[in-house]
Amino acid sequence: MSEKTVGIAIPAPDAQSVVDSVVEAESAGVKAAWLTSGGDAGDALTALAVAAARTENIRLGTSIMQTWSRHPITAARQAQTIDAIAPGRLRLGVGPGHLQAMQETFGAGFEAPLGHLTEYVRVLKGLLETGKIDFQGEQIVAKAELPAPTQVAVMASALRPRSFEMCGAEGIGAISWVCPHPYVRDTALPAMRAAAKDADSDAPPLVVHAAVCVTDDVAGARQGVREQLGYFPYIPFYARMFAASGFPASEESGWTDDMVDSVLLAGDEETVALRIREMYEWGADEVLASVITVGDADDSRMRTIRLLAEA
Repeated sequence: MSEKTVGIAIPAPDAQSVVDSVVEAESAGVKAAWLTSGGDAGDALTALAVAAARTENIRLGTSIMQTWSRHPITAARQAQTIDAIAPGRLRLGVGPGHLQAMQETFGAGFEAPLGHLTEYVRVLKGLLETGKIDFQGEQIVAKAELPAPTQVAVMASALRPRSFEMCGAEGIGAISWVCPHPYVRDTALPAMRAAAKDADSDAPPLVVHAAVCVTDDVAGARQGVREQLGYFPYIPFYARMFAASGFPASEESGWTDDMVDSVLLAGDEETVALRIREMYEWGADEVLASVITVGDADDSRMRTIRLLAEA
């Protein structure tokens, strides 16, 4: 990732709204759009293929595509299709998802999720970068060829230090999600860089998620985090991450004020721009913004998006 940038997460109630939102983001000057998996908006890669055909420059990414939902060869072939439409614009962020959801939805055993993710990344990265793969792992078997290598970058979700270490060792970008920023700066980033050094490679890019709200109502922005990102403290994987970040028992407390402030960039345009620059200075390569709205949702959203496009 050659320059610092800001991307936005695209939440939408349906696939058409996803595509329209990506087109709107590009028109506003936003440099990158990211889609999560599942929900009423449907399959992220399918939506990104349509968005790729309707846009020119905005970078497109998944944050994240669940590994248990499709074989890495299938994911690579889908990514190859998008790369043919929008060369060099797709970043494929992958992750294991959450135990209960993956077991209930896909019947996944969810055994050794970090090991599964590591094998998945090796197959996906190898196939996309070289155009062929012949892999026999403990959980994944893959043998396939693509017509040619692609320009698709592989990244992975990361919460705990071991997952950041995996990203560093495998030479792939790491994507945090609702991780307190001091934890990313002081614990996760050093772990990723140390693993990359041990692997004798350069540190891969770090995409840091942040809740962002350009507003004169900071208290309202804090409440917006609770309403729009409310369930994460109650998920066991995230609760353990919050505990490691200095916020124990989040499953009982939910979002405390200190927790909210550790992930939220809020204030007027100058304040938010300064906070983003500070994140770049300590090591973030990209800020992945979840836009938090207060008051009139449309006006609030566009005020924040305009700042993010300039940042």
